[in-house]
Amino acid sequence: MSKLFTPITIKEITFKNRIVQSPMCMYSAEDGVASDWHFVHYGTRAVGGAGTIMTEAAAVSPEGRISLGDLGIWDNKHIAGLTRITKFLKDNDCVAGIQLAHSGRKGSYEVHGADSTLLPTKAEGGWEVIAPSAIPFSEDALVPKAMTLEDIKMVKEQFASATKRTVEAGFQLLELHSAHGYLFHSFLSPISNKRTDDYGGSIENRSRLLFEVIETVQEIWPSNLPLAVRISATDWDAHGWTSKSSQWLAQQLEKAGVDIIDVSSGGSLPNADIPVGPAYQLPLAKDIKAVVQQMKVGTVGMITNAAQAETILVNDDADFIYIGRELLRNPYLPIQAAQELRAESNFPKQYERAFPKSKS
Repeated sequence: MSKLFTPITIKEITFKNRIVQSPMCMYSAEDGVASDWHFVHYGTRAVGGAGTIMTEAAAVSPEGRISLGDLGIWDNKHIAGLTRITKFLKDNDCVAGIQLAHSGRKGSYEVHGADSTLLPTKAEGGWEVIAPSAIPFSEDALVPKAMTLEDIKMVKEQFASATKRTVEAGFQLLELHSAHGYLFHSFLSPISNKRTDDYGGSIENRSRLLFEVIETVQEIWPSNLPLAVRISATDWDAHGWTSKSSQWLAQQLEKAGVDIIDVSSGGSLPNADIPVGPAYQLPLAKDIKAVVQQMKVGTVGMITNAAQAETILVNDDADFIYIGRELLRNPYLPIQAAQELRAESNFPKQYERAFPKSKS
């Protein structure tokens, strides 16, 4: 029996397979509101057989966006569009997940396709960006405001409000974005965090904000639904956040009640030397898998075919396969993977004539 298509239950949610659409920004929202584009985009991948759909990063505040086109969840006006999406996903036996995010110092952009334009002032449509320390991401980025304790309190309140809307919109899985150089990751990494108070210095202090937000979210998020955290397992720099740091963090996340850790990498430095290749981040997930007990581990990064994904799971290197760009290229990859692996096909009845059932 295919491991990729073996269901797994976490708390009261059963994932019909181990394929997760990784969060990918579409830069297509207006004032954070999900549009017909989002409905069709996410709905198509659900019809295509993915067991879980994660939305792109949904900003917890207007200033928490990467760009003007980011999805949002800072206002009640965002709930209706997201509810439309979650209903369709669940109607098609797909777990509806959302990634809550704050961009931190990597915000205030306008995006056109693959190109981005910095919006340096409010007059030009931009906003002030915030971070643990006043260190810009790159020479071309804005210098962020070093957050005060009041700013930290405000961010925690924003995540609390966003969690309430997440529940109301009908999501079944909530993921906190602590990767890719955005706000939580910028606190974790010594590259971007030079604070000398309780939120800087030691690894315990640098992770404090993330754990305070987790605790805040858990007070609101239903205890019968899974909670996930995405991390960058390394900055790909000897002076930054490392795989060893992530092993420590994973153990603490497990103690804190996190159910899934989604293992990515990079994002703290604009020119990090990243050894990109097929499943290049898998060793990072494998290192974390080795030190946790019950928490499930997801891996992501250039996983493009059924055999590759199946091998990762059979070797017990991860529990979930997060797929990004390949699902943009081929939204029906999960159905085709089931055919290839001679697994129980999970195609919609409307498509039966195109995908005859496999015999296992």
